[in-house]
Amino acid sequence: MYRYKFIKIKINRWKGQPEVDYRQIIKENASEGWGLVQIFAPPISGFGAADHFELILEKYIENPN
Repeated sequence: MYRYKFIKIKINRWKGQPEVDYRQIIKENASEGWGLVQIFAPPISGFGAADHFELILEKYIENPN
């Protein structure tokens, strides 16, 4: 069985870059057993760019009880 975690990362519209270091978030979660499944970007907003993206992480759970 797997557990999933979704982490929303906002993008600074003026700079066009994430507000936090997503690489560091991935490394920190990996040390706790979470693996990166996908980085999901939503459809483009009215300003011509996405305003956030989501990290989708999974972790295998042997005994869910």
